Amino acid sequence: MLKPLLFALFGVASLAACAQTSTPATAARPGAEAARDAAAGAADAPRVVPGTPAARARDAIRQVNADLRIDRIEAAPLKGFQQVIVGGQVVYVSDDGRYLLQGALYDIPAKRDLSEAAMAGLRRELMKSMPLSDRIVFAPANPKYTVTVFTDVECGYCRKLHSEIAEYNRQGIAVQYVAFPRMGLGSDDFRKMEAVWCAPDRKRALTDAKNDRPVPARRCTNPVAMQYTFGQRMGLTGTPMILAEDGTQLGGYVPPAQLRAELDRLATQGEKPPVSRAASGV
Repeated sequence: MLKPLLFALFGVASLAACAQTSTPATAARPGAEAARDAAAGAADAPRVVPGTPAARARDAIRQVNADLRIDRIEAAPLKGFQQVIVGGQVVYVSDDGRYLLQGALYDIPAKRDLSEAAMAGLRRELMKSMPLSDRIVFAPANPKYTVTVFTDVECGYCRKLHSEIAEYNRQGIAVQYVAFPRMGLGSDDFRKMEAVWCAPDRKRALTDAKNDRPVPARRCTNPVAMQYTFGQRMGLTGTPMILAEDGTQLGGYVPPAQLRAELDRLATQGEKPPVSRAASGV
């Protein structure tokens, strides 16, 4: 995989998120694997014309790891390179397919992280494909903003965020939770989150689970495995991960007033808040 190398070179321990296990549990039941595979799709989803720089970039990625899912290939802002979103991160492959670069591409005059902008576009697409009915929503009557939060019932920072859910709502922020059982498919964590998503009252069940109150085990058709896979495609490596509606990653745990301030900045100034590796689940 490419991602572990990137994190080994540039990552730091998370101060505001709970890290994903490095070896997710194998799904204990076929349904979880089927849902994951359906969400993942083919490993080379984009169609490319043979002999083009995009095709050479695709082939180069396959040489690194044929099982990696490629979500996008397009000409990079960096001349002579293709921009590839693969395995939840952005990499740059030379047009001849010989060289691969990992790391953020930053436009200095524009003061913009172009790699994060590319990921935001993919996240926005994937979020649109997740029905509202599959989310657990805590919202005020007339929200000013809506964020999507990938959450886990065991993660300490996820619990801290949820303990302040009323304050997020008072700040005019609707929180739409989606599932990311960080211990992996088939784990006890995964089964607890299935029980939450299968409960008659999901909001109560989620609150109970995050407060170590028992949630009766239930099985049903649920989106937990698919949301987990989508989180990986979005570059999630720990929980929580907070996403604005445009796909911008706002960090891991962010206090309510600070989150409102960052959302105000996005809305009124069009500025991307800085993405801290320490606050985004590395």
